[in-house]
Amino acid sequence: MYQRDLAYIHDTGFTGFATKAAPGLLRMLRQNRIHEGLVVDAGCGSGVWARRLNDAGYAVLGIDVSASMIRLARKHAPAARFLVESFFKTALPTCEAVTAIGECVNYAFDAGSGKLALVRFFHRVYDALRPGGIFIFDVVEPGLVPDGIPQRKFLEGPDWAILLEVREDRKHGILTRRITSYRRVGRLYRRSEELHRLHLLPRNELLTLLSQVGFEVRTLSGYGRLRFAPAHVEFLARKVS
Repeated sequence: MYQRDLAYIHDTGFTGFATKAAPGLLRMLRQNRIHEGLVVDAGCGSGVWARRLNDAGYAVLGIDVSASMIRLARKHAPAARFLVESFFKTALPTCEAVTAIGECVNYAFDAGSGKLALVRFFHRVYDALRPGGIFIFDVVEPGLVPDGIPQRKFLEGPDWAILLEVREDRKHGILTRRITSYRRVGRLYRRSEELHRLHLLPRNELLTLLSQVGFEVRTLSGYGRLRFAPAHVEFLARKVS
C-alpha cells in the first residue's frame, strides 16, 4: 500500500497525472459555483492535488491509508489537514466537494473494500456534501489490459527503477499490479516488492449506483485537457438537493 520507497518513487516520478488534472478539476469546481470552502481529497497520495487546492483558496482534508504518502503530503501541502485512514471508513465532514482522483476507489488496500463498501462510501459522500456539492472521481474498467495478456514494463528515474507486471482477471474483475522497486540509498539500491489489487468497475453499474443514492451524474473522458486512455473514465456526480 505504497510503503516508504514506492511512495517516494510515486511522488518523484508519477505525479504528472495530478498535476495535469488540476486545471480541469479546478475549472469543474468553479463551473459548479464552488469558489471556496472545504474539499475532501480521498486517496490524497503525496498531496499534489491538495497543494493546488490550497493555492486556489480552498480548505482541504486529505485522507490516505498510506502513512508514507501522508508524510510526504504534509510537506507538500502544510496548510491542509491529513488523516492516515481508509476513506471507506473515515467519517466525512460537511464539505463543498469530494474528489478521489487516480483510480483511488478501485484499490483493494482495505480488506473491507468492494461493491458494498463502495455503495456505503457513495452514501457517506452524498450525506457530507452541501446541496449543489460535487463528487469527482475516476475509475478503471474491465478491459484495461488488451486481450487479457499480462504486461511488463521497466521504468526508471535518476535514483530509482521499477519493474511493473500487470495482469487482469476478467472472470473475477480484478487487476493485479506486481511492483518491484529499487531505490538508491547511498551507493547501493534497496529492493522492495508490493502487490496492488484493484476492483475493476463497469461504468454503467456505477452510474446506476450513484443515481440510486440520489446523485445527478454524468461521465467524462478526462480532466480538462488531460485525456484518459480506454477503460479509464471520470464521474462527475452532483448533489441536487
